[in-house]
Amino acid sequence: MALLRRPLLLLLLIVTHQFLQFRIAFGSVNEEGQKQEEFYEELLLKPLPDRKLLTHFHFQSSAPPSTSNGRHHHLFPKAISQLVLKFQVKEMELSFTQGRWNYESWGGFDPIPSSNAKPPGVELWAVFDAPQHLIDALWKNLTHTLSGLFCASINFLESSTAYSAPEWSFPPASGKLRYGTLPREAVCTENLTPWLKLLPCRDKAGISMLLDRPSIYRGFYHSQRLHLTSTGSGSEGMDPGIILEQTLTVVLQPDSQRASLAHASEKHIQPSWSLSSIFGKQISGRCVLAETSNVYFLLDRGLVAELEHIHKENEKSEENVLISEKFWNNPSFVLSAKPDRIFIEESSWLSKNASVLYKFEIEKYGESEPFDLGLFWKTPVVWLCQQAPLHANRFLMGSGNERGAIAISLKSTQSSEGFMGSNSNDERCELRVDVFQVVPWYVKVYFHSLQVFVDQQPKAVSDIIEKIHVSPSKDKVSPGVMELVLTLPCSVSSAVLTIEFDKGFLHIDEYPPDANQGFDIPSAIVSFPNFHARMVFLENDSLNKSPLLSKFQEKSPVMSYTEVLLVPLTTPDFSMPYNVITITCTVFALYFGSLLNALRRRVAEEERFLKDKAAKKMDRIPLLLSKLSAKLRGRHLEGPQAPPASSSFINSKSVLKVILIAGLAVYWQYYFS
Repeated sequence: MALLRRPLLLLLLIVTHQFLQFRIAFGSVNEEGQKQEEFYEELLLKPLPDRKLLTHFHFQSSAPPSTSNGRHHHLFPKAISQLVLKFQVKEMELSFTQGRWNYESWGGFDPIPSSNAKPPGVELWAVFDAPQHLIDALWKNLTHTLSGLFCASINFLESSTAYSAPEWSFPPASGKLRYGTLPREAVCTENLTPWLKLLPCRDKAGISMLLDRPSIYRGFYHSQRLHLTSTGSGSEGMDPGIILEQTLTVVLQPDSQRASLAHASEKHIQPSWSLSSIFGKQISGRCVLAETSNVYFLLDRGLVAELEHIHKENEKSEENVLISEKFWNNPSFVLSAKPDRIFIEESSWLSKNASVLYKFEIEKYGESEPFDLGLFWKTPVVWLCQQAPLHANRFLMGSGNERGAIAISLKSTQSSEGFMGSNSNDERCELRVDVFQVVPWYVKVYFHSLQVFVDQQPKAVSDIIEKIHVSPSKDKVSPGVMELVLTLPCSVSSAVLTIEFDKGFLHIDEYPPDANQGFDIPSAIVSFPNFHARMVFLENDSLNKSPLLSKFQEKSPVMSYTEVLLVPLTTPDFSMPYNVITITCTVFALYFGSLLNALRRRVAEEERFLKDKAAKKMDRIPLLLSKLSAKLRGRHLEGPQAPPASSSFINSKSVLKVILIAGLAVYWQYYFS
């Protein structure tokens, strides 16, 4: 009987363990009827015109309002929940970026560049749900917490000289917003590892298995982003709900797998690729804790229009290939896997063409049959990504280490006429542009020197600038902030804003170790409130379960970041203190050494020592002969003669040395003072 009880007991333990795991992972609805925690993982792949590939990882975790006071979570990271509750964060975004988004080649009107293209380094902004007098203290504590959580130097943003409070030009603008950047912060794997630890499956299962560190960091651009939103609980005594969105945007250069292609000599041929060739791994199944696990392949509007044109030339027909079930296997390219669904973007007034989206469900793949999507091009394809209405650049003017000027250039893109429509030539047609610029305190900007040039012609500031908010900088207290609302004619070709500044002086303790490299001015933010980057696809019922596609449907203003400016300031010769210290120490060592040697020397003992030393050097035979001759003469034997130097001479020589060294020391101090 005992032998029969052991297998039954073991089976009962296994069943209980599996049941508890199921309850923890999927717990469905709890006893109070609250919604369960959810996790989604998605990957978007998009070919770019300059032979590169955009990979966009999107992970979303959500925690509903609960009464657990942040003590326990099934899927949601506990560290984020405690951070939201302790610092009363309503909305926050943190990004680590290496490289700069190429708006001219990679586009600037899609939802991805508008929301995920970030400035180099670290960018952090947060909106607090707290009284106004507590926000600065909460911001400082938040920066220290994030610095320890992500192994970064975010704590440098605690200083009042490193962050600002935008009023209305930044998209989530409110009186309780704080914004700060660290343009020179280096991004490496020690920042990515804590970011991956927030995922339920980390990088051990699901789509996150593709996050191979060498593949990511050898890309042309990569930006890891964390965005959280706290939703109101609606009742007292309950913790607010939290939605955590984690994205990783990487631009890679795939290696061509078809070197022997007939069109290999063409410079416009796109390289073929697969997931295994890019990341060195395949997807061997989904994360078991994820609600959905999907991979999307996106063809933007310009590429679809070019493919349709190539298809019409080859087939000599007017049939729309977008509605064909074999569009994934057409004369221009071939996908290695058949998509589960194909979505077509709804046409909009901005463009006559529509994007095409292929959906691949990872649920039906596993270790025996891993998912390895590949794209093989057949013909050269040339297209352009959709641009923002104006392309923004920023540069420095002037020379020297005393004065200079900052210039922001706005140039119309080739597609600007399509944005403006038929009213682009109408005098009443206006284009609104918002500019947000933060300048460090040691760059002393003269805001009254602001000048505006439209189509290379000077214009009155009041005619172009509809609204302006300026917060002058305070030395070693706060940076300068400038917020502008520009109203430009729709037919504008170019516009330039210039503003002059003086370069300040820093204390020697305020210089960084690499001061000769220069000092950074953070990127300016240029947004177009009247234009929204969104993509609405058909089959809306199936898109409700996809956070990524739901994000594409949201109306977000088109936004772009300018370059980070490098300003050279007057820097002291940091080697001069070292040289002065070493030379001074050498002179003092010689002075005190000679002085002590002269004061402690005993002349009589030295003379006696010299006599004894001279006596020892004499040979024995001459000594005996001298003694014998002395006895024969009846005289006493005298000792060896002392050296010609007398004691008075030695004393005078020592005194001269001391006087000479003292004179040199006095002259040295007088010369350098």
